[in-house]
Amino acid sequence: MNKVFESAAAAIADIPDGAVLMAGGFGLCGIPENLIMALRERGTRGLTVISNNCGVDDWGLGPLLQSRQIRKMISSYVGENKEFERQYLSGELEVELCPQGTLAERVRAGGAGIPAFFTPTGFGTVVAEGKETREFDGRSYVMERALVADFAFVKAWKADRQGNLVYRHTARNFNPMMATAGRITVAEVEELVEDGEIHPDAVHTPGIFVQRVIRGHDYQKRIERRTTREA
Repeated sequence: MNKVFESAAAAIADIPDGAVLMAGGFGLCGIPENLIMALRERGTRGLTVISNNCGVDDWGLGPLLQSRQIRKMISSYVGENKEFERQYLSGELEVELCPQGTLAERVRAGGAGIPAFFTPTGFGTVVAEGKETREFDGRSYVMERALVADFAFVKAWKADRQGNLVYRHTARNFNPMMATAGRITVAEVEELVEDGEIHPDAVHTPGIFVQRVIRGHDYQKRIERRTTREA
């Protein structure tokens, strides 16, 4: 089965306005940058985006904010994006902040078909407001609902034509779990190989979770916050 699309634009052409989208990556590492920019070019609007963060003003998910295509963000860290801050404070952007580990588990649970789970993280804080709480063995927990998406954008290092994925280094962050939690998962990869060239033991995301694959290009290694020491 050949799941390879000729371009990012072709792979995302049926994403409708108002869709729920997951986008893998951590900071500017392991982000599906070709797919994000193709979505910006298409102009799809009213998106709910689930991602650890929203990139920076001009890269990652930031360009979708600039073009007002995102209606709501579900994130754990948003500190490097001034446009995010401006839209949130002005009431233009709906935001659901979630502790990072809880966000990861909500996505993993969604991919595993688990509708909800209990965690001690956030109990007694604003995170728990409006949510069911329960005590187990003398400790208090908050119930968190799983997350799934209409589409998931993930970035991998390598794929074959059946969609088996291999991630490299830090790009193996939110990408593997988001690949399982999208009803349609679109993977962009740096290398595309023929079936059988990836050893089964090396596969991180089996192709059964992936519906579409594109080979990315012109990757940029941006630095989110440059820190140097004095000479």
